[in-house]
Amino acid sequence: MSAMQTVVKFFQDAGLFIYPSLLIMALGLSIAIERFIFLYRARAENRKTWERLLPLLQGGKFKEVYSQVAKSDAAIGKIIANGLQRMQWSRRREDIDAAMEEGMMEIVPRLEKRTHYIATFANVIMLVGLLGTILGLIKAFTAVAQVNPAEKAEMLSASISIAMNNTAFALMVAIPFLLIHAYLQARTAEIVDSLEAAKISFLNLLPLRAGEAAPAH
Repeated sequence: MSAMQTVVKFFQDAGLFIYPSLLIMALGLSIAIERFIFLYRARAENRKTWERLLPLLQGGKFKEVYSQVAKSDAAIGKIIANGLQRMQWSRRREDIDAAMEEGMMEIVPRLEKRTHYIATFANVIMLVGLLGTILGLIKAFTAVAQVNPAEKAEMLSASISIAMNNTAFALMVAIPFLLIHAYLQARTAEIVDSLEAAKISFLNLLPLRAGEAAPAH
């Protein structure tokens, strides 16, 4: 039997409960792919933007920095824009830090958006697979009770094997989902840490330029 035939037989033997499991798997994969692309782009954009802005900040060219971050879609650009806007009326480090922290509070939920669904789907698909297995076993024992005693052992063995396909499939999906969830959480934390580091670097540059006029808009 070819690999494709084995896969087809596996799904045919699993019964109706394999379909909700397949739907959950499709939803989880679509979210995982979307989140991976989003986080990859966010990380690349932040790094590129920060590498472009850092020399300008070190040179005290706040007006030029603001002209760039005002039209930037990168998370780091929005945070720095918040800090520069606050500098229009306050040079206190605490006020600028609070403004940038407000920007972080808007950005972090977007980075974490939908990621938790992947872990939820891993748990749900395990429960669906278990339910499919239990119902399959109930059906198997009911059918076995009506057959010739000589055939019971063979039929019960085959029925249990079929019922277990649901749990087997659920495990094959849930384990990668949990690993994907952990990976996406780690990438999100890495981006948040980089934003925090950039924010601190920005604030540390301000005392060196404390006497400079605030950027005009």
